[in-house]
Amino acid sequence: MTATSDATPVSDEDRTALTDTVTRFARTEIAPHVDAWDAAGEFPRSLYRRAADLGLLGLGYPEQYGGTPASYALRLPLWRALSRHGASGGVLASLLSHNIGLPPVLAHGSDAVRAEVIPPVLAGEQIAALAITEPGGGSDVAQLKTTARREGDDYIVNGEKVFITSGMRADWITVAVRTGEAGSKGSGGISMLLVPGHSAGLSRSKLDKMGWLCSDTAHLRFDNVRVPARYLLGEEGAGFRIIMANFNGERFGLAASALGFAEACYDEALAWARQRKTFGAALVEHQVIRHKLVDMQMRIQSTAAWCESVAAQADAGRAGDAAPGRPKPHQPPWGAATHAQQGSVGADSAWVAQVCLLKNHATQTMQFCADQAVQILGGMGFMRGTVSERIYREVKVMMIGGGAEEIMKDLAARQLGI
Repeated sequence: MTATSDATPVSDEDRTALTDTVTRFARTEIAPHVDAWDAAGEFPRSLYRRAADLGLLGLGYPEQYGGTPASYALRLPLWRALSRHGASGGVLASLLSHNIGLPPVLAHGSDAVRAEVIPPVLAGEQIAALAITEPGGGSDVAQLKTTARREGDDYIVNGEKVFITSGMRADWITVAVRTGEAGSKGSGGISMLLVPGHSAGLSRSKLDKMGWLCSDTAHLRFDNVRVPARYLLGEEGAGFRIIMANFNGERFGLAASALGFAEACYDEALAWARQRKTFGAALVEHQVIRHKLVDMQMRIQSTAAWCESVAAQADAGRAGDAAPGRPKPHQPPWGAATHAQQGSVGADSAWVAQVCLLKNHATQTMQFCADQAVQILGGMGFMRGTVSERIYREVKVMMIGGGAEEIMKDLAARQLGI
């Protein structure tokens, strides 16, 4: 989430209250239904409204649009608790897809467009998504090929996007397009355009996945889609910087979520080890199992401490966010020409490196804990219906999404001057 940051100190009481609210919501509204939703390939749209009623969708957004400005320290419990107690990456990804779809609108849309789009999304009435990746490329954003040609008061969009979270039912899609001279190349010709989901010429195909089964992931095709020019976000040619501004916040959210998923695996493994008996004793009484659980805790606690540290640094201004209200037009970038060449406009380069390293560490913690939990559960860990089995299948997308491990390492090295 990169909407706004409010560096006002957050009390332990506030964090505890938010954690309790999210925990109750996840345990009652999500966890009991996840298996059925996975089988159905989607979850009910009504879940957006229920989350909005608790203020969860608006956390980190300005009050004038129905949100609640929030620091990183206050957003952290949302991601962590929703992941730990909901235990579904699919629900998390789609329910919070607006946190990558809306920030460009908030930062660069006109007053009229922001007023039109943001309030209904934060109210859970509409869904927002982000469309960057194309069939021919992922990390090399500067080479995208989808075009938007200006024709009078409209843009005519042609091209394809793939792996788009919430792509099947999004009401608003923030799309990276290539504008300007025909055949233009590189990051300078990229713009951001907000495409209404009902636009004629927009078609969607659902993609089947290894995990995140209840998250609708789509392949989008734009065939002479006519989009009013008022939906251009920022200026033509400024889209690359806008795209990059989203991703430090997204990576922090992925890290916090990975922490919650690791805790979910630990919770299930510990409960199983206490009640499962082998050779006349509970599993937890065997040293080898206790050591596995301790190894899980070691990684969980180091990840939690690192998340808190990076959040505190962001709230101290190192992330480059404006607080409160709309973000600065030039927030910390996701990259320069590619992920690997990414710079740090508006953000402390050391903080950017910390986010990249934290994202890798947290997802590796999730991977380790999922693997150990499945091992402790034994045959039951291989069965659908267990938390650890589901999270085991969801690990790889967390390690790839928002910047793959290899990209994160190279970016961190560049930011640290290595």
